[in-house]
Amino acid sequence: MQIEINVLGPLEVDVGGVSIVPTASKPSQLLAILALNAGRVVTVNTLTNEIWGSHPPRSDVATLHTYILKLRRNLDMALADQGGLTAKDILITRRAGYLLAVEPTAVDAIRYEQLSSAGRQAVNDSDHERASRTLAEALRLWRGPALADLPIGPQLAIEAMRLDENRLGDLHLRIEADLKLGRHHQLLGELATLCVRHPMLENFCVQHMIALYRSGRQSQSLAAYRRLRAEMVEHLGVEPSPRVRHLHHAILTGQLSVEDPNAMYNV
Repeated sequence: MQIEINVLGPLEVDVGGVSIVPTASKPSQLLAILALNAGRVVTVNTLTNEIWGSHPPRSDVATLHTYILKLRRNLDMALADQGGLTAKDILITRRAGYLLAVEPTAVDAIRYEQLSSAGRQAVNDSDHERASRTLAEALRLWRGPALADLPIGPQLAIEAMRLDENRLGDLHLRIEADLKLGRHHQLLGELATLCVRHPMLENFCVQHMIALYRSGRQSQSLAAYRRLRAEMVEHLGVEPSPRVRHLHHAILTGQLSVEDPNAMYNV
């Protein structure tokens, strides 16, 4: 029996090719937090806090049990032709809470974190080709912002924020590896889009400036800096960091070498 759980985008949980995601939001929240903790017990307190926050109804435990029953009904329908397994074999009751008994690697977020860790190790090893390849594989698992279609409570909000921040970090590292491999021409479109989506993130602007400069577009590289500076001054009241200003000066004065990719990071 194949179970596939995807949280890196809209929530998808398929059992034998059949979706078991409820139509109602609160049971979907419950399923999402169980999925992100696959193979581990999630306490009743954690679940009620996720669904109702600090003001649960008096019937919170009974209502939670009703949601569990709904999830098990969906599971039983998906398992009808699977031979032997029942919903209680997968969504298990424990003394303190509930456990989703699936392999952790059935969850895309867990596969992503394994690939992310391997990619970051390749970065530490200065293996740019392996870093680019592994981080790109990790990033391909994403279909949109984490849990994009759910109204999320405090627990899922923390997880979604952590995953989304890790994605941005891995994207930066993958592009950096590609720059060091001399792939600046191929990155121009992607970096232009990222700078529009994240106009005050220095890392993407720096990479865009470098890619433009190495592509023979000095004036556009300087313009990218001016856009970043204008955004930061207007919205944050601060100047770009010394690192970015130093890079700008090196490009402005033509002191940046285009021959050595690594030299771009030592200005």
